[in-house]
Amino acid sequence: MLEAAFWGFVAGAALLVGALIGLYARASTRVIALVMGFGSGVLISALSFELTHEAYLTGGADAVVVGLAAGSLTFFLGDWIIDHRGGEHRKRSGGQQADGAAGAIVLGSLLDGIPESVAIGVTLVGGGGVGVAVVAAVFLSNVPESLSAATGLQKAGHSARWILALWSGVTLISAASAAAGYGLLAHASGNVIAGIQAFAAGAILTMLADTMLPEATEGGGSAVGLVTVLGFAMAFLLGQA
Repeated sequence: MLEAAFWGFVAGAALLVGALIGLYARASTRVIALVMGFGSGVLISALSFELTHEAYLTGGADAVVVGLAAGSLTFFLGDWIIDHRGGEHRKRSGGQQADGAAGAIVLGSLLDGIPESVAIGVTLVGGGGVGVAVVAAVFLSNVPESLSAATGLQKAGHSARWILALWSGVTLISAASAAAGYGLLAHASGNVIAGIQAFAAGAILTMLADTMLPEATEGGGSAVGLVTVLGFAMAFLLGQA
């Protein structure tokens, strides 16, 4: 469980890295968008091969279908609630968070991050090593996610201390979620583990389509497609190493 917490913390710490870059490096909107596109490609690869494919091998088509649907619907409903509580623009870099409630921003960050962290913990179930591709994918996608959000939060008037405290809290919860993903499922059946893997994949894919990719395309234009494929290819090759 401690190992799962450690890897969850490593992946979550990327949120702090991204926030620091967003606060102090003054990256342009286009650069942020391209990095978001790259991170999206990385995540798409990981959820395809490290989560959904593994879920299919372990639990079959029924576990995949039910898990994907449940994860997607859960994220959709959670995101809908958060949007209507002021968190609609939580990941945007243009300062739109000015109208958003702080609590909604925090809840939105957790809604995005917990499925990724649980997925990391699940890769350790069964005594194997951590899924390096999953950790790398979450890490590389977290950087642009928090980079964009931190930039927008700062433009909306939030202090650097508040923003870093927000991402520090999410990082710690990411570590706890990874530990929970391992601890609660260490003795679970293959079908349950497969369902959780597919659930995480469904939630992450819905998040990408709903928030990260639209924001990336809006700020980066057609070049986002190229960097998304680059991220996908890099993560795929990493997973085959």
